[in-house]
Amino acid sequence: MRFISWNVNGLRACLTKGFPEFFQQIDADIFCLQETKLQQGQVEMVLPGYRQYWNSAVKKGYSGTAVFSKKEPLSVSYGLGIEEHDQEGRVITLEFPAFYLTTVYTPNSQEGLKRLSYRMEWEDAFRDYLKGLDSKKPVVVCGDMNVAHQEIDLKNPKTNRKNAGFTDEERERFSQLLAAGFIDSYRSLYPEKIEYSWWSYRFNARKNNAGWRIDYFLVSDRIGGRIQDAKIHTQVMGSDHCPVELDLDI
Repeated sequence: MRFISWNVNGLRACLTKGFPEFFQQIDADIFCLQETKLQQGQVEMVLPGYRQYWNSAVKKGYSGTAVFSKKEPLSVSYGLGIEEHDQEGRVITLEFPAFYLTTVYTPNSQEGLKRLSYRMEWEDAFRDYLKGLDSKKPVVVCGDMNVAHQEIDLKNPKTNRKNAGFTDEERERFSQLLAAGFIDSYRSLYPEKIEYSWWSYRFNARKNNAGWRIDYFLVSDRIGGRIQDAKIHTQVMGSDHCPVELDLDI
């Protein structure tokens, strides 16, 4: 199966910047979006052959996720089942016979780390949620996780050490998630490869490839051997993020 994940940073804008063409060309079995920034019904997506699932934030024009799937899932759930964490449309989970698919838009710790303490609460709740799923069947989890795990995952690690997305606390929580039974699919195949999935709109960052790898596909350890490939589509424009891909024999 081919899975795609893309933080579109505003779907309505991305639709005018090449999204339809990439969507058609890549022909994914499951296509996940983060940061849709809209309420369901604000945009009409005509995607023949796909079922659509949307989770919007209570706050309009903010956050939000979506999943488009060729296969009909056994069940669909939205959020973590914890009210304080389910106001921003950050999680969708589809259950299939052989696995769960979860897409996530992890909260950003924000400038000055003013949301770091909330981010830590979220991380613990999200890890527990995934462990609960994993106790039933394998999990594929994807999305913008808003953390560069290792120094290889961003252009300027030394100057970003205490900035949102590269704090010791965020990196440690990501390590704890992997230790709970998950594999970073891209890094498992390409331990020394340097590619990024997000570039700031400032300072010509994308032109200079001063980026971060913060968009991931993780899979349960026990299906790690079924990973066929993991790709970062750095050439695809339309957002400050680019799409990431997982090819999985499942």
